[in-house]
Amino acid sequence: MGCRASRSRYNMYMARLTLSIDDTVLWRARRCADRHGISVSKMVEAHLVALAEPPSFDARDAPITRSLRSLKKANLDDYRKYVAAR
Repeated sequence: MGCRASRSRYNMYMARLTLSIDDTVLWRARRCADRHGISVSKMVEAHLVALAEPPSFDARDAPITRSLRSLKKANLDDYRKYVAAR
């Protein structure tokens, strides 16, 4: 992989990166980029940015976690009722 810096129209340096990609993957990436009206480079950059950034949500607030929390509470309440009925 090679990197080379170049100056973009926004007057900042952008690194160039050479990747080796299967022809079919590249063809599919180009089709996807065309459908979204962006370049393959911008699409790859967006994915790399997303991978490099920390998660934007707290896992404790994920829908599955909330549902499991409520399930645990419901089971505890049921258990207390069961114990009280004995």
